[in-house]
Amino acid sequence: MSSLQLQKLRIRIKSYEATLLTNSCNKIIEAVKASDAKVVGPIPLPTRVRRYCVLTSPHVNKDAREHFEIRTHKRIIDVYKPKDDTLENLRCLDLAAGVDVEIKNY
Repeated sequence: MSSLQLQKLRIRIKSYEATLLTNSCNKIIEAVKASDAKVVGPIPLPTRVRRYCVLTSPHVNKDAREHFEIRTHKRIIDVYKPKDDTLENLRCLDLAAGVDVEIKNY
């Protein structure tokens, strides 16, 4: 990677719980700032809400229903001019189990 310098990393984080998401964002930002790279974010993206309607008694009462929803919270963190230390710090991070992290380079 020494011959090809990355200009920007985009870190996209998803979680069903907002508290896990904010804690993971804080850990990532601390790890990136430790390597003296410029950080922009976390930028909140719209929360995706999936709602499901389930009949409680499928053969008798059409009016008896339960509603469930799943909320997916998302954030984006941009890292400008990352160094080798930045990538190493991101690899060594220990994040919570309910957090999905995608890293793309531009």
